[in-house]
Amino acid sequence: MVSEAPPFWWTKADWRAYVLWPFSWLYGRVAGMRMDRGRRVATSLPLICVGNFTVGGAGKTPTAIALARAAKARGLKPGFLSRGYGGSLDITTVVDPHHHRARDVGDEPLLLAREALTVVCRRRVEGAERLAAEGADFIIMDDGFQSARLAFDFALLVIDSGRGIGNGHLVPSGPVRAPIPDQLRHATALLKLGHGSAADLLIRRAARAGKPVYAAETVRVDDGSLAGIEVLAWAGIADPEKFYRTVRETGAIIGETRSFPDHHHFSEDEVADLLDRAASQGYKLVTTAKDMVRLEPGHGRAGELAAKSKVIEIDVRFDDPSVPGKIIDATLAAARARKLRPAKSS
Repeated sequence: MVSEAPPFWWTKADWRAYVLWPFSWLYGRVAGMRMDRGRRVATSLPLICVGNFTVGGAGKTPTAIALARAAKARGLKPGFLSRGYGGSLDITTVVDPHHHRARDVGDEPLLLAREALTVVCRRRVEGAERLAAEGADFIIMDDGFQSARLAFDFALLVIDSGRGIGNGHLVPSGPVRAPIPDQLRHATALLKLGHGSAADLLIRRAARAGKPVYAAETVRVDDGSLAGIEVLAWAGIADPEKFYRTVRETGAIIGETRSFPDHHHFSEDEVADLLDRAASQGYKLVTTAKDMVRLEPGHGRAGELAAKSKVIEIDVRFDDPSVPGKIIDATLAAARARKLRPAKSS
């Protein structure tokens, strides 16, 4: 899967999108067939997949964390299942946020592991089995909607209301991961994040298809300490502009920004540049939680950058606070029904 989205994907389709259309057509055929025949293996545990329609961040990870909290409120022991994008390990691994590095297991699993048991595995069936062996009784799969071999009891697709599905074209002409009809057919429900209008056409299409559509927003966990402070905001995420908007909402004054690719591992020169520029201009450094976990304090001045950077944490807040619990209950009900089907057919 392509990890970096070129800027033209997020604007009105132009000649670049149309030149690449034959490749997109082929990509869409393969992606659609994979979705239709790929989900064959049922796990012993209830499983919810949190995915998105497009390449790039849509808010899956904070949504998955919100659902884990709802599961724990139901008395469950949730476990996160991740492929560990950006990590190098090729074995099934229980993530230890105090021991593992992002270079090993990926940045998002480190964030998830702060909340609940997290397993990284390139082969998701094996990962699900490991979660069960470790004592989890509910699986939340972060991403993997378009390609997983696992059967989902609930598939929640997150869509950012500010970016929508970009130009609407499939990879490589645009950011869409698989044909929209195929994705909607396999989705259980959609979650619209934010109050923009870029996703409205797709939301209406989903509603016509009978898919429930929920609404939520990302909210910052803010102590007010940045108000009136001039900052250097740095981020290596799929949509850095979204982070910079969040920084401005704290009342901070952005003097400069530094944007890096999603899942980027920072070189010593990049770390030094951020520190030296902030020192020379008198800026406070601010970043995201996802970027912070990719710093390796034992390497060069990374520890200094970690100590001097303030993290702006975010949570997902549902417009209807009862929705996460309802999603958990629906997943449990679907899992019970799935386990009864073979007995009914015998």
